[in-house]
Amino acid sequence: MVEIIKTSIEGVLIIEPKVFGDARGYFMETYNQREFHEKGITNIFVQDNQSRSKKGVLRGLHFQKTYPQAKLVRVLEGEVFDVAVDLREGSSTYGKYVGVYLSDKNNRMFLIPKGFAHGFLVCSETATFVYKCDDFYHPEDEGGIAYNDPDIGISWPDCGELLLSEKDANRKTLKESGIFFKC
Repeated sequence: MVEIIKTSIEGVLIIEPKVFGDARGYFMETYNQREFHEKGITNIFVQDNQSRSKKGVLRGLHFQKTYPQAKLVRVLEGEVFDVAVDLREGSSTYGKYVGVYLSDKNNRMFLIPKGFAHGFLVCSETATFVYKCDDFYHPEDEGGIAYNDPDIGISWPDCGELLLSEKDANRKTLKESGIFFKC
């Protein structure tokens, strides 16, 4: 059983699973295709990914250019600030973002539709991040935009010194890249 929370951008959802806990620990169902479909989330996920990062690591903002992926993301251990940026052509929220904290304490999940850039910043000492994708990863198709694009204006929390890959440190802004998706 999950609760679906709509955000300020159509299609970007926060999902809160029901957690059953007692002195022994807890149990929660993180994905049930039938329940998700009944609640309007009809993605068919084909690939699961997992990463572990230390505090200050910022991964993103990433997307695939011709094979866009919807993602269902969550944190197994630690805490991240997770962001989805709307890159859909003609969208009234193009270039806008939604940010949410995901952690092993709040057990929240974040659904990022196709046509969005995605990134996250690790706020705890370490974080294990997992995500389901509805298309396969194509390394030759990867793209990205600058995490600090002033036109997008993401309010990243202060989680210490930022640690970026060379690629992510040198990304162009959305305006410079002219990226948009026909969705």
